[in-house]
Amino acid sequence: MSDPLSPPPVTVAARNELPAYVSNGLVGLRVVDIPLLPGVVLVNGFSGMHPVVRVEAAAQAPYPIAGDISLNNVWLTAVPQQAQFVEQAYDFSCGELRTEFTYAAEGVSARIEVLTLCSRTDPTIVLQEVAVRVDEPCDLALRAIVDISKVAGAVADRDTATEEDQPEEADGMLLWTGLGGRSRCGIAYVSELKPEGDAERKVLDWGLESALATQYTLRARPGRTYRMRQMASLVPSVMHQDPAREATRLVTRAASVGFDELRASNRREWQELWKSRVVIDSDDTRWQELADAAFFYLNTSAHRSAPSSTSIFGLAQWDDYHYYYGHVMWDIELFCVPPLILCQPDAARSILQYRSRTLDAAHMNAKLNGRAGLQYPWESGPLNGEESAPGSGKASWHEDHVSLDVAWAFAQFVHVTGDGRFLNNHAGPVIFGVADWIVSRVERRRTGYAWPRTMGIAERKEPTDNDAYTIMAALAVLRDAIALAERLGEPIPDAWREVASGLEVPHHSRTRAVMSHDDFRPNEEKGATPGPLAGIFPIWHPLAPDVAQATLDYYLRLAPGYIGSPMLSALYGVWACWSGDRRLALKLYEQGYAEMHRGRFLQALEQHPILYPDNPPAGPFFANLGGFLMGLMYGLPGLRLSPADPSTWPSREVILPAGWRSIEVERVWLRNRPARITAEHGAARAVVSFGKRRTHSTRPKAA
Repeated sequence: MSDPLSPPPVTVAARNELPAYVSNGLVGLRVVDIPLLPGVVLVNGFSGMHPVVRVEAAAQAPYPIAGDISLNNVWLTAVPQQAQFVEQAYDFSCGELRTEFTYAAEGVSARIEVLTLCSRTDPTIVLQEVAVRVDEPCDLALRAIVDISKVAGAVADRDTATEEDQPEEADGMLLWTGLGGRSRCGIAYVSELKPEGDAERKVLDWGLESALATQYTLRARPGRTYRMRQMASLVPSVMHQDPAREATRLVTRAASVGFDELRASNRREWQELWKSRVVIDSDDTRWQELADAAFFYLNTSAHRSAPSSTSIFGLAQWDDYHYYYGHVMWDIELFCVPPLILCQPDAARSILQYRSRTLDAAHMNAKLNGRAGLQYPWESGPLNGEESAPGSGKASWHEDHVSLDVAWAFAQFVHVTGDGRFLNNHAGPVIFGVADWIVSRVERRRTGYAWPRTMGIAERKEPTDNDAYTIMAALAVLRDAIALAERLGEPIPDAWREVASGLEVPHHSRTRAVMSHDDFRPNEEKGATPGPLAGIFPIWHPLAPDVAQATLDYYLRLAPGYIGSPMLSALYGVWACWSGDRRLALKLYEQGYAEMHRGRFLQALEQHPILYPDNPPAGPFFANLGGFLMGLMYGLPGLRLSPADPSTWPSREVILPAGWRSIEVERVWLRNRPARITAEHGAARAVVSFGKRRTHSTRPKAA
């Protein structure tokens, strides 16, 4: 396996760019150019009341690895303008971020190198090493800080180490309550200085409503490197009733393992993950760079230990974009879960278990809307899974397809993993509950069934009747529900079969191409949205070949009116290949994915920065990067999942964009076994081949 491609180092301080995003799927950090200054941290499952719109939202926690440096008693935080950014480099192979900057004060200049990472093997732990070299003898002081400034919430409890405490005790712990008191986050930290030498160590006590800090003071000499190491554990209350003390236990255990071993084990874990890397053989190495970046950001934001699902920006948030409030939305199930099932199935299971954990909220949401079964919210709160759309929540009135996307993802997981326990305990209840909801949602008409007043992927001002994507996804769910009920020996309601046979997608009267909804006009609001193409892939709604071709041709002609928009733009390359046009596929991949990257470290943006110049850059946007990966791993190879042997899943001729010769994934997990996917342009079918059987049910051991 070749090494993944990391983005080039950044040597210019950020202006209107997103800071680096470092995460492990449980904790996510925005690390600024001078990493001792506090960035932003989100913890999966930690939520609070949004201070403006007053709905449940992902809440920022105190920044656990902030710091400060003093040269001859002049502190960096007092004169931040005297720090000079030098370089920041991201190593995607292991999730490590390195930053260099200089700081000058009182005739002394210091060069500081900062290493930041989030541990994948100990997922509550974040680590940072601050290495300092000075050019003149000076009084040097370093502080490790848990910073609470500019974070909405309050200190509920706080404790610091004393001189009498044992060396293995944590430096301090903090219990933080999010705004509105919905949940809490516990933070505990330890620090050390290498070499210790004659340094004076002191845990500072700044009062009950203040940050935590440990200070190291010494006489520094040129030619030596002084390393302050920080470890912090962050535990949300959804995972433990006493999160601060649990964080204390976890961080002191991590300290006993040691910084170097935690770093090494994190590297081994990433080495294992990268075995599922998508390798593209093409004329332009940019596509490999983009594929590696998408793979990295998706996998760094998902972990089997996460108690909740993730948001459309993962665990990344920045000050000028927060309009999704960390809510869980359908994009995760449709675009992100499928590639995760292949490369990190335990993380995909964790995301789906959030939906089964919040089953009661989906039941109540259906009841509130006068329906049966399960109706998942449009904007699901991360804590309990209840509808959390702000204001009147108009989008949630008609956005029915979210429940269908959730149920579809559960079926995909069962097809890939063959996990019988998951089928019985999680997938069955969700898929059956959504099927019951479908029956209660449709209306019986003389000629069959209709789906009135709904909203498809195009979020229009007014609902329409018989949205094609909604019907295509509903039919897929009903087929899966019937098949799973037969497999489990469960009774099959007659209504499931009746609705499945009575729902039809709207077609063009002459070409028979699938139309977006009844009375569709291409010049209507968001008329170019290719919802029917999403029904073709990834939903794989069965259509006659001539109807499928007519539908592809129709919406590909409308692509200039949509491409560069969020969500579906990354799939245009697949649809163009399925239509047989390689040159168009390459062009649409450029416009619909490659051009939606600006700034540092290849973070996929939500919207095309040129087409939407007035919007702030927002990313990494997971519908876009997840859609790109899903197209590479499923769409271009033509994998149609089913209960049959995975070697039979390749279902169509392989057509790749112009200049692409092959796509290969060295190791994916199918039915608990490692497998390889190979798709060569021009082949009648892609090839799924198996390796040795997996020896246990969670994940392979790290090397």
